[in-house]
Amino acid sequence: MNALAQSYCHRGGEVPLLGSTITEHFLSVVARFPEREAVVSLPQQCRLTYAELGSSIDRLASGLANLGFKRGDRVGIWSTNNIEWLLVQMASARIGVILVNINPAYRPRELEFALRQSEVQGLFVIPQFRSSDYIGMLLDLIPEMRDRGPEIKTKRLPKLKRVILYDPVDRDDTPLPAPGFTRWHHNILNNAWLAAQSMHFDEHDRLAVAVPFYHCFGMVLANLLCLSVGACIVIGCEHFDAGQVLHAISAEKCSAIHGVPTMFIEMLEHENFSSFDLSSLRTGIMAGAPCPPELMTRVIEDMHCEEILIGYGETEASPLTHLTTRDDSFERRIETVGHNLPHQEVKIIDTASQATVAIGEIGEICFRGYHIMRGYYGEADKTAQAIDAAGWLSSGDLGTMDIQGYVRVTGRRKEMIIRGGENIYPREIEDFLFTHPKIAEVAVFWVPDSRLGEQVAAWIQLHANEKMTAAEVQAFCRGNIAHFKIPEYIRFVDDFPMTVTGKLQKYKMSETMTALLQRDELKPGREN
Repeated sequence: MNALAQSYCHRGGEVPLLGSTITEHFLSVVARFPEREAVVSLPQQCRLTYAELGSSIDRLASGLANLGFKRGDRVGIWSTNNIEWLLVQMASARIGVILVNINPAYRPRELEFALRQSEVQGLFVIPQFRSSDYIGMLLDLIPEMRDRGPEIKTKRLPKLKRVILYDPVDRDDTPLPAPGFTRWHHNILNNAWLAAQSMHFDEHDRLAVAVPFYHCFGMVLANLLCLSVGACIVIGCEHFDAGQVLHAISAEKCSAIHGVPTMFIEMLEHENFSSFDLSSLRTGIMAGAPCPPELMTRVIEDMHCEEILIGYGETEASPLTHLTTRDDSFERRIETVGHNLPHQEVKIIDTASQATVAIGEIGEICFRGYHIMRGYYGEADKTAQAIDAAGWLSSGDLGTMDIQGYVRVTGRRKEMIIRGGENIYPREIEDFLFTHPKIAEVAVFWVPDSRLGEQVAAWIQLHANEKMTAAEVQAFCRGNIAHFKIPEYIRFVDDFPMTVTGKLQKYKMSETMTALLQRDELKPGREN
């Protein structure tokens, strides 16, 4: 790569981008490796070769078509990791249906928002997992389901017509419609395939999946990455469990493991860590939060994962924009997120002038290329704010670029909180807390956390003469919003720091709470 004068880098590629749909590319892989294992699910005690996976996908795609789903329709899936999730992902691509991934930690309020915003017409759902009763929550949200008619009719979610309880495999052999359209598959398929090339990943590799399928990390950089080259997806658990993932690596001789830093920490600190044989590990991607040098050292040495790579990106960019390489020095792998993938552009701009900054200067990181999303569904104004007329996506992250094009992320303009790899939007939590009759004003923001990267904090102003405890706030949240969104640190205040125009200054709140945290004066779950 040539030395740079400004913080702009465009990488070409020795090979062109794939021009096929997900289905077309997958069928070519099936033809090449029909007898190789495509997916292994240890919780389900199920193994499928590429030929078997292909047949199962075809049957489900045919079933979806027979139910009336067609190109451009939207089908949601509300489930933990399992083979059926993968089948729904690939079958929807087979007939051009748009897949809507729904976090299995969501509760009825969040589910309703997701279904309405995405105008979901069909929903796949599992009965339950641990304490989550998905059917019970659905019945609370949509009591009309009790009528057991052929289609759901509810004013609350007028677009939703069908809810399909897992067993999704339909063995009807009706001929399939033509494969889905390329433009919707182009970005995520190429992103997965190019990530595989960067990892030197091929049909001989086996990936232990620790990340959830509903997240782009799992759906694209685990599932599609493996299926794009003929590798094997190993599902060790429905929801991340350090011991079960370690067992999967050992039992299935996995060569790769993906995860956010907290997952690696939990695996390394597992009480039976030394009893697992991890000698088969070679590579993987760690992303979602900064990786401390000590953690990288332990992953390389104790987990035998010598080629572990650091990744960076965002869902709106399919999701991977940057990745280190196995040839990068240890310093580069911990101090930077690598350089952009082939066929992508990246620049760093001054947030005021929008001009590209000089090498080494801090600015906002922006992306352009095949991998950029079309836009936010039904939100043209929000799309225009994120992507400019020239096609540049603003990340909201701040960083620097060195003379070789390597990027270092230094901070974030956006208020989004990233807790253990989970993206959390403060406004969503604020809107919910506002529904409590005692709460007059609330501000949600992040504070640093040594294990999770960031943690949720909240400042709350109560109505006059009201009293409330942190425990009450957390109890109010429990069961209504996902557990990882519940504020860990809570402070009751009489007012908030504001600008002269009346805008809340969350960075000042964060600074105050961080200082208390550093002095060990901030206690989780209590008034602070």
